[in-house]
Formats: sequence, C-alpha cells, structure tokens
Amino acid sequence: MANLRELRDRIRSVNSTKKITKAQELIATSRITKAQARVEASEPYATEIHNVMERLAAASSLDHPMLHNREDGKRAALLVVTSDRGMCGGYNYNVFKKAAELQKLLENNGYEVVRYVTGNKGIGYYRFRGEEVAGAWSGFSQDPSWKETHDVRRHLIDGFSVGSNGTAKFREGLNTDAENELQGFDQVHVVYTEFESMLTQTPRAFQLLPIEPVIETAEIKQGDGILDNSGEPTPDVEFEPDADTLLDALLPQYVSRSLFSIFLEAAASESASRRNAMKSATDNATALVKDLSRVANQARQAQITQEITEIVGGAGALAESGESD
Repeated sequence: MANLRELRDRIRSVNSTKKITKAQELIATSRITKAQARVEASEPYATEIHNVMERLAAASSLDHPMLHNREDGKRAALLVVTSDRGMCGGYNYNVFKKAAELQKLLENNGYEVVRYVTGNKGIGYYRFRGEEVAGAWSGFSQDPSWKETHDVRRHLIDGFSVGSNGTAKFREGLNTDAENELQGFDQVHVVYTEFESMLTQTPRAFQLLPIEPVIETAEIKQGDGILDNSGEPTPDVEFEPDADTLLDALLPQYVSRSLFSIFLEAAASESASRRNAMKSATDNATALVKDLSRVANQARQAQITQEITEIVGGAGALAESGESD
C-alpha cells in the first residue's frame, strides 16, 4: 500500500507540473505571434531607411567614423542579449557559448573586450561567475519597446562615437538628470538569437559598429551592408542639405534601428524557444504519467490478487476445520 500511495502522489505531482508547462506553452505560442507581427511591422521603415542610406553612401564622401575601422582600435564592446526568465531550453546557454567564442576571437585580434548584458539570466550568469559586466539592463526581453531600449542604444552609440581614447557623459535612465562617465570603445558587437522558424533559433554574432566589415570570419555576421554597392546604376537624387550632412545625422538613427530590430528578433526567438521547451516538458510529463499509471495499475492488481488469495485461503482453512458451520 505504501508503494501504491507513493505512485499516486507522484502521478498527481507530475499532472500538476504538466498543467504549468502546458499553460507556459500556450502563453509562449501567443507571444510568438505578437513578436512576429512586430518584426513585420518594422520592416517598411527598416527597408526605407536602408534604401536612403545606400543612396547617401553612393553620393557622399563616406568619411564618417561609423563606416571605417580605426587603425589604433584597442577596445571592443560586446552586448550579450539574453532572457529575463528561464524555462526556455538552451536559449541562453547557446548565447553564452557564442559570446565566449566571439570574446576569444576579439582578444586574439588584440582587443580589450568590455561586456554589456541585457536580461536577468545573463546578468546572473556573469555575476555568479565573477566576470565583470560594464553595463546591464533588464525587464524588456519578451516585449522590447523603443523607450525601454533607449539607454542601451544610446550607451553603445555614444561609447563608439568617442572612441577608446575618450569618454562620454550619459544618463542612467530617461527620468534622471544624474550624469555618469562612459569609457569609449572602437567596435561594437552583439550576440543574440535569430528567429529562423518555430523550430529553429540560431545564436548569431553581429558586428554593429563600424558598419564596414573589419573581421573576416564565418562566425561573425556582418552589418546590413550599406557599403556593398552592386554596381548597378542608381537614380540621380539631389539631397538637401548635402549628402555628408544627412549621412552624419542619419547614421546613428540607422544603427539604433538595427539594434532595436535585434531586440525584436531576440524576443521572438525567446518565445519560440520557451514554447518548444514547454511542449517537450508537457510531452515528457504525459509519457511519465502513462508509465507511472501502468506501474500503479500493476501494483494495484497484485494487491487485489494477494487479497483474493488470502480470502480464498482463509475460507479453505475454515472449511477444512469444520468451523464454517
């Protein structure tokens, strides 16, 4: 009876866990749809600003610090995009692994790596291991907004603008006047998870700044390629003001938009990873309940057989003794 009681308690426990994982699966599924809709809604603006930047790049002198590698570069910023919550399978582990590979590659190229992290899981991961984090943000991994990601975007863009030999002033938060000092850097890289399909999410290393490719490796996905002219004739466009002035004003906006699109992509990937992980957990719970129920039924049948045997044996003993009359 004790064994049967334990089996029934285990079945109830697994069924309770199954309800939780099933609810998480349904929530993640609904969030994937919303995240994909946000990515699609941002495409028209992304396409148009990309086209404008290509025309400006073709018409300007391209003499802008965001477009060229610095010969004396010595510091590189690495932004690691993780989730605020768990229960998403290997989503965060794969990002940490890719970030470690990229950091080693940058250090081999002579750069001092400055790490920035978004997401509570990434913050906890590096702090638990005693690894330095220069900046951390959280609270928007599943539903990033333009306002919530403002500090991250301005932090990285301003830091690159001043370079590793300079410092920039920045405000930690939109609603504060307190200024902090930011040590600059010469490159900006982002490690995030790209959404390919409901079943496939791939960790990527993306060079955000400078936009022109500087490290030739298959492990690093380069920028959007506004400098990769196809050689085809472009329409004759007049700019007001001149192309160089417009390029100088729009390049930070272009980079900011690229980083925000990364957050949107990571949000969709996080929800898809959580949905897949919770579906696997639900399926495993269903299979475990089925196995435990079979064992419990066998134990119950054995118990009933034993009880019947004892009753029959007792009745036979009484009949033989003549006490049944």
